[in-house]
Amino acid sequence: MKVERYLGCLLFFLIVGCNEHKTKKVNTESVNSQLEIKDTVVVVKKKQFKALKSLAGYADTTFVRLADYSAGFAYDMRYATENNFLKSKVYDCAECYTRVKTAKALIAANTEFIQKGYKIKFYDCYRPNSVQYKMWEIVPNPQYVANPVKGSIHNKGGAVDITLVTLDGVELDMGTDFDFFGKRAYHDNMDLPQQILDNRKVLKETMEKHGFWSIRTEWWHYNLATASNDRIANFKWDCLDE
Repeated sequence: MKVERYLGCLLFFLIVGCNEHKTKKVNTESVNSQLEIKDTVVVVKKKQFKALKSLAGYADTTFVRLADYSAGFAYDMRYATENNFLKSKVYDCAECYTRVKTAKALIAANTEFIQKGYKIKFYDCYRPNSVQYKMWEIVPNPQYVANPVKGSIHNKGGAVDITLVTLDGVELDMGTDFDFFGKRAYHDNMDLPQQILDNRKVLKETMEKHGFWSIRTEWWHYNLATASNDRIANFKWDCLDE
């Protein structure tokens, strides 16, 4: 009787042990399958992101596409839409190009903004001189559009129109929309809520710290100080399907 019990118990443990071994084997295969699936997802995701380029070795006056050198900016390129004071689309497609020295200064300024919880959002960057002529045809008024014969620092790749957004993309209140031509957009208008004045102050002071200067009537416009003597350009970018 004891022998039969012993053999019965031994048979029981052998069966359970084998089943456990099979279960572990199945689980291992399942885990391996999951890992293989995860690896595939990772590869697909990696293909969605382009490696950023380096500005090292480029001449200061070379034109570059800013998004190729930093992923830290936001964009709302208004002149590639009809949502602007011209009520007309004057760019074939939305791109932000600047000269290398301007790009370096913008990346440095944006690094500081990010430390403060913000980032730069662009409305306009380099503007080909041919586009300046288009704008002048629509609004031939030097109060609003620079005469294309003389050109603007936008045409030299040294000016940008910007605002600040949170790292989640929420725009800071600057008191007016981009291209609002009135006293409410002036830097020296202090008759505004304190939060708006504070937002403009952090934008202005940080940009000036990195070599830019503002103009009195437009809170969004910044020129790189060293770009004043650069040549007017008519470089045109290709419109690429992303």
